Amino acid sequence: MAIKAGRYELGPRSGALSVKTGRTGAAAKAGHDLLIDVMAWQATLELGEDPAQSSIVLHADAASLVVREGTGGLQSLGDDDKANIQQTIGDEIFKTTEIEFRSTVVQAADGERISVRGDLTLNGTTCPLTFELAVGADGELSGSALVKQTDWDIAPYSTLFGALKVADEVTVAIDAALPSA
Repeated sequence: MAIKAGRYELGPRSGALSVKTGRTGAAAKAGHDLLIDVMAWQATLELGEDPAQSSIVLHADAASLVVREGTGGLQSLGDDDKANIQQTIGDEIFKTTEIEFRSTVVQAADGERISVRGDLTLNGTTCPLTFELAVGADGELSGSALVKQTDWDIAPYSTLFGALKVADEVTVAIDAALPSA
């Protein structure tokens, strides 16, 4: 489906923004791969007739991250475990709660893909980020980007004297339905 030029507002009502983590280290079997939902976010996709006028801006609140599930590990991840992880994210991972992405280039590659380059700001550090969005037949928009935490001065969480660590690269994914322009 080719997306028509226009302004599209996205957020939790139109889709999901999530973070997927992995684990490394000698004790990786003990940990969990996490699926974390971002509960407070908003994005604006502007597609102009002239591609140079297209842009994407996304704001997310790091304090709104909620652990949805943990897979793997020696034991299942309970509600108390999820709450403790959320507390750790708030206390030890993010120095600020504001997350922002601003595109510098948005190009409709064809009727089914949009290529995006821009700047992601986490913890007050801004670095470039590139990703693609796929456009489905019914206006579904999906894509993901690999974010290497250390590029943004985030030390991946570790425990057991470093034997269990969250992998440096996490995947940030969006799955949303485009509203009518």
